[in-house]
This record gives sequence, C-alpha cells and structure tokens, in this order.
Amino acid sequence: MSVQSSVVVSGIPDFAVLGGGLAGRLVAWQLAGEGHRVALYERGDASGTASAAWVAAAMLAPLAEAASAEPLIVELGQASLDAWPRILAALPAPVFFQRNGTLVVWHRNDRPEAALLERRVHANAPRTLAGGSRVATLDAAQLAAAEPALAGRFGQGLLLPDEGQLDNRQTLAALAAGLNERRVDAHWNTAVDEAARPSARITIDCRGLGAKAALPSLRGIRGEVARVHAPGIALTRPVRMLHPRYPIYIAPKEHDLFVIGATEIEGEDRSPMSVRSALELLSAAFAVHPAFGEARILELNTQCRPTLPDHLPSIVWDGASTLAVNGLYRHGFMIAPEVASTAAGLAAALLSGRVADAEGFAQWRSEARWAPMLHLAGERAALAM
Repeated sequence: MSVQSSVVVSGIPDFAVLGGGLAGRLVAWQLAGEGHRVALYERGDASGTASAAWVAAAMLAPLAEAASAEPLIVELGQASLDAWPRILAALPAPVFFQRNGTLVVWHRNDRPEAALLERRVHANAPRTLAGGSRVATLDAAQLAAAEPALAGRFGQGLLLPDEGQLDNRQTLAALAAGLNERRVDAHWNTAVDEAARPSARITIDCRGLGAKAALPSLRGIRGEVARVHAPGIALTRPVRMLHPRYPIYIAPKEHDLFVIGATEIEGEDRSPMSVRSALELLSAAFAVHPAFGEARILELNTQCRPTLPDHLPSIVWDGASTLAVNGLYRHGFMIAPEVASTAAGLAAALLSGRVADAEGFAQWRSEARWAPMLHLAGERAALAM
C-alpha cells in the first residue's frame, strides 16, 4: 500500500518533522495522534524507498543483539518489542508481525562463538532478560522440534523465545497511511534547505545521514542484504548462524520471502553490493539450509545506517526550538518506538513551555525513562570526544 497524497493544512504547524524514515514517521504519527498540527518533510517517497528502513530486516531481537550492543540498546529493544503490537493495532493498514523468538545455530567447529555470545548476552542484558526462560539451550532433538526445517543440520542451538520481527516495508506503508489518517501535512519528495528550514513552532530533525551538516560526528555504516524467494523452506522464526567470518541472519517473511544479511562495512558507499558480499551472504544461507541454493534472488540491496561514535541513539535539544533525533545505527526497528516516544514527549514539553531552559530540561531528563539518550547541545559533542 502506498500513500502519495498529502493533507494540506494552512498556517504554521506546531511541529515540523524533517525526515520521513522510520523514526520521523513514528514521531509525526504520535504527535498528530495527540492532537497537534504536524508537517513532515521527506526527500524520498511515501513508500520510504530512500530510507535505511527500506533495506532493514526489521528483527526485534534485543537479546540476540546483546552480543554486541550496550545495555541501553537491549533495554530500549525490549520495551519497543512490547510497544510494537500497540502501534500496529492503531495503524490503518495490516503489517506482518511475529513474536516467535530467535533461533541461534552454529556448526560444530564454531562452538566457541556460541560460548562467546552467551557470555556477552549475560554481560550486556539485564538479569531479568538474560535469565530463566528467556534463553533456552537446545540439543539436536529439541532444535529439530523447535525448527523442523533444520532437523539434523545442527547439533545444538539457542532459542530466545520472546523475540520477534515485522515487515519493514509494510510498516513504512502503514505509517504513511496513518499520517494521512491523522491529517499530517506530508511533503514527500521534498528536500530540506538548511538555510531556509520550514516554519514551525518546534522542529524535530530525524533525517539520519541527511543531518550530517548539523551533526558532524555522524557517520554512515553500510549494510547489505539479499531478498530471496524460497518456497518450501518452512522456517518459523529468524535464524542467526554464528561464524567467526561469516555470521548471518535469515529472517523469514510472508509468502516465502527471506531477508538475508549481516555485512557491516565502515563508510558511506551506497553503490551496489559487491560480488564478494553476495557470495558470502548466499553461501552462508546455503550452509544453513541447502534448499537456499534453489532460491530466486529478488534483490541485492545496500544502505547506510546513521551512526554516532558510541553507537547509541541520541535526542539533542539545541536550547531553543529544535530537537535532533539520530544515531539509531543498525537497531532502527528494534528501538524506534521508544526513541520516537521519548522524542515526541520532549517535543510536546517544549511546545507547552514545561521545558523552556537548561534547568527545566535537566528536571525533565531526570524524570525520563531513557535519560541517557537526552542531551543539551554541546553535551553530545563532548561525550563523543
């Protein structure tokens, strides 16, 4: 589903949201749902094809990501995982959503990678997430029962039963429809001129890498994914295969579509995927299940994820009328609901005057659930040094 029309509203809006990727859409949708007048400006189309979210696998896997992510990311991810069903239920178009867990597998020679993952999960995840039924060790028989398509292929695995995934492109389309439904004045295919930003009482900059002029420490990290059609491989949940050189994830979507990825390359090169990357991704998928050898390649795609030096998301107030929301890195869909909700809450506090100066901001931050994301202009730069 695509939405190309915009609701035209005269006068200066309460909020101008710059950037209509995932975070921008969520912020605008939430503020409009609270009764505010919102305008959104996006250089790409309503489908979201210009955004990093268009290429994402949209796995909601905070424990699996705990192998490399900070505890803040893990906790944001868990809270956002709980929030997604409420968001999707309020949107006017259906979105594939699954909460059937994540399966982690490895070949016999790569058992040390599994031990390392377990240690990191327990180090980076709160005990309430990493303990008990949240992580289950499976032997070969248990793995076969959990994922029959992989029976006999792996001797051990880890099941993280609480995790989920959704369809990224359906989500972008449903949010576009939701913006229209809530009468957001959406300006698609409209680039923002830094020297003449749109008028609004409060501006919220969610442009990702498009905001580099305002956030010099921002950088892109390239990600590459393959989308394939593979009937007959009945995976019931995302699968991650551990490997010292070629770790991958395989996320099964609707209609026998699979998203395969894992590559992460420093730099903002947005050229097509290399032959090497394609071979590594597809060979690793073949190693998970040989039927992927007969899959049909639908896309080999790339995008750059906006990343700050500490790999953490950031909401920065300039002390006047602008918020910058950025740095979601590779965790966009996993953490976006909580990041967007926090940004929308602070934006509303600025509009109402509840936050009007540094003292008011400090007080608001002290009461916020995700205080480590919140910064005054200058603080974030100092932390990055």
